[in-house]
Amino acid sequence: MEKTRFETFTDPDAAAQALDEIAPLYEQVFAEPPYFEGPRDLAGFLEGYEAFRTMPGFRLVLARAGALVGFAFGVPLQSDSRWWHGLGLDEDFTREDGHRTFVIREIVVAPNRRRQGIGRELHATALEGTQAERVTLAVRPEAQAAMKMYEALGYRELGDKTPDWEGAPVYRYMIR
Repeated sequence: MEKTRFETFTDPDAAAQALDEIAPLYEQVFAEPPYFEGPRDLAGFLEGYEAFRTMPGFRLVLARAGALVGFAFGVPLQSDSRWWHGLGLDEDFTREDGHRTFVIREIVVAPNRRRQGIGRELHATALEGTQAERVTLAVRPEAQAAMKMYEALGYRELGDKTPDWEGAPVYRYMIR
């Protein structure tokens, strides 16, 4: 099996070019249980990705072993972020300035490459060089393998909330 290489991108144009590779992997992974996502979800991912890739501090990591086997990306939370809204947290906790908190938006690993440390390495590489005090993410509670990985990485639960789009699932918000 070919060794996995990790590449980091911060340039919005390079991130745009990577979309042709990451969109099919996203679609494959999130069509599986427990997500069962379809075309509308993929469209939402693509729309969100387009916004995130141009944000200050955006970081994309690709994992390749010949072909793409995983990716992760994230951004610092900006002062106008609505990330914490609806979780009932203290105002001092939720104050953002574009540097305080880095959010991991996605970690995706090809089904045939799971349980090989790729998700952990994507996570670590996405955080390399960030100056954030803390890291946050949101995960579907029924995604047990992802939940276990995040707990093993030191994340703790903050609470659950449902985003404000039609048919949105519940997400568990976590921090470390």
